[in-house]
Amino acid sequence: MRDLQHYFEIFLIRSGVGRQFVPYIAIFSNLVIIVLLAFLFMYIAKWITKNLIHSFFKRTSTKWDDIIIEFKLLSNLVQLIPVLIVKSLTPAVFVNFPEALPGVIILLDLIIILVITKVILSVLKALEFILSSSPLFKSKPIASYFQLARIVIYIAVGILMLSTLMGKSPVYFLSAFGAMTAIVLLIFKDTILGLVASVQISANDMVRVGDWVEMPKFNADGSVIAMNLNTVKISNWDKTVTSVPTYYFITDSFKNWRGMQESGGRRIKRALHINIRSIKFVNPEMRERFKKYYLIKDFIERREEEIATFNREHDVDTSELINGRRMTNIGVFRHYTQAFLNHHKNIRKDMTLMVRQLPPDDRGVPIEVYCFTATVVWAEYEGIQSDIFDHLFAAAKHFELEIFQAPSGSDIVLAGENIRRNLEG
Repeated sequence: MRDLQHYFEIFLIRSGVGRQFVPYIAIFSNLVIIVLLAFLFMYIAKWITKNLIHSFFKRTSTKWDDIIIEFKLLSNLVQLIPVLIVKSLTPAVFVNFPEALPGVIILLDLIIILVITKVILSVLKALEFILSSSPLFKSKPIASYFQLARIVIYIAVGILMLSTLMGKSPVYFLSAFGAMTAIVLLIFKDTILGLVASVQISANDMVRVGDWVEMPKFNADGSVIAMNLNTVKISNWDKTVTSVPTYYFITDSFKNWRGMQESGGRRIKRALHINIRSIKFVNPEMRERFKKYYLIKDFIERREEEIATFNREHDVDTSELINGRRMTNIGVFRHYTQAFLNHHKNIRKDMTLMVRQLPPDDRGVPIEVYCFTATVVWAEYEGIQSDIFDHLFAAAKHFELEIFQAPSGSDIVLAGENIRRNLEG
């Protein structure tokens, strides 16, 4: 290279160019040639990468080579070619300007660091994609760890660039960096808290992508769609998205519905309120009618025999309903509801299934249904629950029970008309 430059300078002098201009023309010409040569090699490398290597990768059945293409790993790698060519030829180009050579070398070193950083980041993105697609890591906050790795890389690159610019060892900047720990902790407070939270969430398997979570403090109620170092994104059921800082998942309470989803059954816990005035003993006429109800026919006959035996053994006067043991319409209705649930095809029989009476309140006596559906799909669950209570609301009057509801305007008008008729009569 130096011989060529020497011949070129002699050619310029013989061509009549002044000696004072020869070095400048020579260095300019050399720079143009080097840049053109670098871009030529760059073009050749890109052509080989795109038309040969990428085409071969696309024809293979493996997935990893497609990921290399998608995240431009080879495309970023070939960018090193022109920089390395320019750096290798730079000493010969600046032979007449030795004072400018160190600055140019530093500039080229900085460019090399940036290009290598792009390659490393491409590798990290590819690894993140591979691990996130793996069933083993799909529920883990992989994005958080790779985000932390990128932050560490950015810090390391910053130190290397400062070291290159100032000509000092990276250890010098690391020691200075240690003295700035308090400032660093303040700047990266959320990142550090997010890292600690991500580790605890992953270790304790508290939240996964796809989980249904509730956090009333942030009005969040929906499915987790993304987890990273700083935030957890929740797609609410109204199609809005709530971003919650990751560390709040270990400092605040939240509800995770994953257990319900994995169990395959969703709980129904709802009560009918029976008007206390409609509760009564079962008389013989009612008892005979109840025997015609398929679901409780055997229960009524068995219960009737047990009560008759008890009253006979204790010589109870059965002419009055209040004497001895008797069935009540609310008790029979409770057993009917239990039998109805036991025969329902969409109710899990291997999970808790009961009908219970709760303490009376200002709305009457609550009869609570506590069971689990055979599906966790929201729409199907609501349909099953509605069908059950549609039937129970309609069935209550067949047991001469009245479902309580607060008086409405029409109830008050009807009561007034009844009072008026009674007064007129």
